[in-house]
Amino acid sequence: METFYNKMQRIEFDCIESTQIFLSEGIRKGELNPPVMIIANQQSKGVGSRGNVWENVREGLYFSFALGISSLPQDLPLESVSIYMGFLFKEVLRERGSKIWLKWPNDLYIEDKKVGGVLCAKLEKVILCGIGLNIEVVNQDFGGLDIKISKEEILESFVEKLENNEKKFSWKQIFSKYSLEFSNNFKYAFHYKGKLTSLDNALLCEDGSILIKGEKIYSLR
Repeated sequence: METFYNKMQRIEFDCIESTQIFLSEGIRKGELNPPVMIIANQQSKGVGSRGNVWENVREGLYFSFALGISSLPQDLPLESVSIYMGFLFKEVLRERGSKIWLKWPNDLYIEDKKVGGVLCAKLEKVILCGIGLNIEVVNQDFGGLDIKISKEEILESFVEKLENNEKKFSWKQIFSKYSLEFSNNFKYAFHYKGKLTSLDNALLCEDGSILIKGEKIYSLR
């Protein structure tokens, strides 16, 4: 039986500057169409949400994918798509014994160390999502994955969750689970308007935004 994972076009590279940049340029030029996934063993210029370049990573998983907005759950606020995708991704690893958790708005942590991140963008009627995960790191300043699992198993299991999202993983269901874990954020901060903003008094809203000192902040910039 053909699955969404089999139908999704996959383009793999040993090394590429950035899966997210390659994908976004391909979508803009009409050379790529969703559903499509770009995978790389290494990125020479992989960037995070603030343009950060990941270094000191011996082995990582780097991929970006594009989905038509119409394929997403109808109740999903597009401003919170990074929370939705990040939660599904970390659940793949949690179900296999990892202690990974999702820090608002788009960071993947194990205990107090960042091990990866999720970067989403909207391009007309397409959602682009890039995910990076440290599997093995060079030094202890960075976090690495705490379980043994192949990259292929991670990707296949994650796409299976995407395939079943309309039946099993509505935004309401994801939000109800994420809200139970949101207190993990309270001792951390995030970058907002060029400075670190504490999450210790943040209130999580039903659309995935947070309320801090009367200001509503969304995860998708």
